[in-house]
Amino acid sequence: MRSKGTASELEARRQMAIKRVQEGWSQAAVANFLGVHAVTVAKWVATHRAQGEAGLAAKPVPGRPRFLNPEQERLVLAWLADKPTAHGFRTDLWTARRVADLIRRKFAVEYHPNYLREWLSQRGYSPQKPRRRPRQRNDAVIEQWLAIDWPRIQKKLRTPRPIWF
Repeated sequence: MRSKGTASELEARRQMAIKRVQEGWSQAAVANFLGVHAVTVAKWVATHRAQGEAGLAAKPVPGRPRFLNPEQERLVLAWLADKPTAHGFRTDLWTARRVADLIRRKFAVEYHPNYLREWLSQRGYSPQKPRRRPRQRNDAVIEQWLAIDWPRIQKKLRTPRPIWF
């Protein structure tokens, strides 16, 4: 398991271990000081003897290559400033599915909408849904119902219940 810290921090830790061993510290004392296993320090010393400083250098973290380069990612985020209708969608609501569709059309890269939802939230975008309001809503009728019918309904519910012993 990889230790916590950036690659440069871990490299500095390995270099410190070698420096301490060269100053006369035992490998066990260095391991105790750094909070690592003594075998780890022994491996660092052996690597330093075989490869020198280059053996202690930070190595790139392996992983899957990115599907979009940074310029393409900036372009995707710029699309979100536009209305979706400008990109051929029927309504003005961005969804992760629509962003995935647009990326597929423009860059021929497939993303699952669930992944894109997470990707967008990591970049400061949160899921937004417009407030649904029925077209037939009539506020005057609602106010009248609340003023007249609702109190009448509440009065019917407040009939006293008999107490049984």
